[in-house]
Amino acid sequence: MTDKIAATAITAVLTETVELDSPITRGSKTVTEIQVRKPKSGALRGVSLADVLNMDVQALTKVLPRITEPALTEPELRDLDPADLVQLGNVVANFLLPKRMKADAES
Repeated sequence: MTDKIAATAITAVLTETVELDSPITRGSKTVTEIQVRKPKSGALRGVSLADVLNMDVQALTKVLPRITEPALTEPELRDLDPADLVQLGNVVANFLLPKRMKADAES
């Protein structure tokens, strides 16, 4: 039983919620917050990790639709408030940092 619990903890997906400064309108629905999942390597295919860490707009436009819920589209990302893109990019960049670097930054 303990092994099953440990396996579940290992496979848990890390997510963070971003509250948008400027909500997105999809038809009659308004999206006010986005869940961002920690990307696996496959979600980062086709982009440079350095570009993602530097919050390059083109790299984020490729990666964010793969790791957001509700899934953001490329046209939505191109029309997104820059402050919201920065918030989303910070979350993604923080997910990519090793634990040791996060601990150093908190000190």
